[in-house]
Amino acid sequence: MGQRTPLYQKHLDAGAKVVDFAGWDMPINYGSQIEEHNQVRTAAGVFDVSHMTVVDVAGNDACDYLRHLLANDVAKLDEAGRALYSAMLNPDGGVIDDLIVYRTSFGYRVVVNCATRDKDLAWMQEQTTGFEATVNERPELAILAVHGPISHEKAIGLLDANKAETVGTLKNFRGAELGDWFIARTGYTGEKGLEFILPAADAPALWDQLLAVDVKPVGLGARDTLRLEAGMNLYGQDMDETTSPIVSNMAQTIAWEPEDRDFIGRAAVTEQLNQQGQGALPALTGLVLEERGVLRAGQKVITDQGEGVITSGSFSPTLKHSIALARIPIDSTSCEVELRGKPTPVRIVQPNFVRFGKKVFE
Repeated sequence: MGQRTPLYQKHLDAGAKVVDFAGWDMPINYGSQIEEHNQVRTAAGVFDVSHMTVVDVAGNDACDYLRHLLANDVAKLDEAGRALYSAMLNPDGGVIDDLIVYRTSFGYRVVVNCATRDKDLAWMQEQTTGFEATVNERPELAILAVHGPISHEKAIGLLDANKAETVGTLKNFRGAELGDWFIARTGYTGEKGLEFILPAADAPALWDQLLAVDVKPVGLGARDTLRLEAGMNLYGQDMDETTSPIVSNMAQTIAWEPEDRDFIGRAAVTEQLNQQGQGALPALTGLVLEERGVLRAGQKVITDQGEGVITSGSFSPTLKHSIALARIPIDSTSCEVELRGKPTPVRIVQPNFVRFGKKVFE
C-alpha cells in the first residue's frame, strides 16, 4: 500500500482505477481517460494533486536564497500573489526539478513534484547555508486543480462572497491567500483553471461540492495527455538531472539578467546555450504524426541531421492523431520514426499543440 491523499476514499467512491504513482495510490482514470480529457477541454474537471509537495520559504534572506537556488528570478515577484515557473538546477546545469513559486505574505510558497520530494527537500535545505532562510514542508495541505473553459464559474460559484470577489479578479499566474486557503490561476492543462491549496481536512467537502455542480473527476492519465497537448514537460521524461533547460525547451525560464545574479548552474547553462547555438546540442521540439500510429516515449527518431529520441508521446484526443515531444539535432528539418517496422515520416513543429481547446501549431 502506498501513501494516500485525503481524497483516497472519494476516488474509490467515484469508481477510480487506482495505480501506484511514485509511491502514492492515485487515480489513473474513473472509467474513460479520453472522456475525462475531453471534459477538461470542453467543460470542467477536477484533479486531486495532493501528492505534490508544498514547501514554504521564509526568513530575512528568503528572496536572496531563492535567487541563488532557482534559474528564474523571484525578484520579479514584486507583490504577494505573483507566481513564476522555474527549474532548480545542479552545478552542471541538470534539472533537479521544475516548480512553481508564489510570493506570499510570509515569504514564498514553492510547489515541487512528488517523485522528487526527498531529494528536493534535502537540496533546498542544504542550500540554505549562509542564508537566513527556513524551508518548511507543509504535508497537512491538499491541492485540488479545477480546469476547463467553465472551471472558473463552477468553482467560484462555490465560494463565499469575499473569496469569490478576490478569485474572480485574479490574473493568470496570480494567487491569493484567503485565510488558510491559497487559490491560484495556475495549472498543467493549457486551459483556464484554478488550483486550491487548502487544509487536508477541507478537501473532501470541496471535492463533493465540485462534483455536485457537474465538475467531473479526472485522473492522472488524462492529466498527462492534457499537459502533452499543451507542450508542458513532465519531469523524469522530458528532463532530469542529466539534461539542462537548454535542451529541454526551458531556456526561456532562465533569468539571465542581472548578469551578477549567481544562481546555481549559471556557468554550465551559459556554456550549453553557446554550444547549442553552434549546433552542438539538441533541442526539445514537437512531432506530429497525422496518419495512423502512436508515438511513444523512447522511440528513436531519425532526422536529416542525425538521431534523436521521443521523450513523451501519445494519441491526442483533441487533435485525433499522435503527437510527441522529442529531443533531436537542433537544425533538423525532416525526420522519421519507425512504426510497425517501417520508417514513417513525422512533422517537426513547435512544442505546443493545443491551448484553450484549439490547435496552435502550423
